[in-house]
Amino acid sequence: MNDAWVDEPEQPAPDTVIFDIGGVLIDWNPRYLYRQLFDDETAMERFLAEVCSPEWNERQDAGRSWDEAIALLLAKFPRQASLIRAYRERWDEMLGGALHDTVAVLDALRQRGVRVFALTNWSHDTFVIARQRYAFLQWFEDIVVSGTEGLIKPDPAIFRLLLARGGIDAARAVYIDDTLRHVDAAKAIGMRALQFRDAAGLRRELAAMGLLAPLSEATAS
Repeated sequence: MNDAWVDEPEQPAPDTVIFDIGGVLIDWNPRYLYRQLFDDETAMERFLAEVCSPEWNERQDAGRSWDEAIALLLAKFPRQASLIRAYRERWDEMLGGALHDTVAVLDALRQRGVRVFALTNWSHDTFVIARQRYAFLQWFEDIVVSGTEGLIKPDPAIFRLLLARGGIDAARAVYIDDTLRHVDAAKAIGMRALQFRDAAGLRRELAAMGLLAPLSEATAS
């Protein structure tokens, strides 16, 4: 038998980029609100770890209603009632603004005719606020929101939903997320995937794939 080296088939050139939103395009952090409500940073961190925790918030991202979520915590922590209610009533104060350098990368992609989509873990009700606030969210062909679909990353089902809805070939898609387990989930279903750290690094990686002009050319133009 001939054991000569056989080249692996090359992946097709990417033509679609899928963005996570929170931490990539929009700065969101509950501390922006709760630093206004706590004098003690340690007490604030304990509250955000043990009461309005990331795990609790993630259930809203997966589709649980805010009424149910707030009622659950009020029953367990009645003395923290005003702080718990503030999480929903003043949610918009957790938004720190657009991450403009990454938004510029998104804009450069669409100007080059690259298809752009978004896939986000976000509650249905609060994403309505984000849509109203950030005009660039209208640039996407489609946005799949976990809280609307009742599916949440890293479940491969939500990735497959986006691919099917957009008629996207996984082998020609690039997925961008700041959370490593979501990056790994995208890779597992056949997408190229990049862990987001900063806009400059993202631009370099996309340029290396042929999706953007190299930074030197972009600056010269």
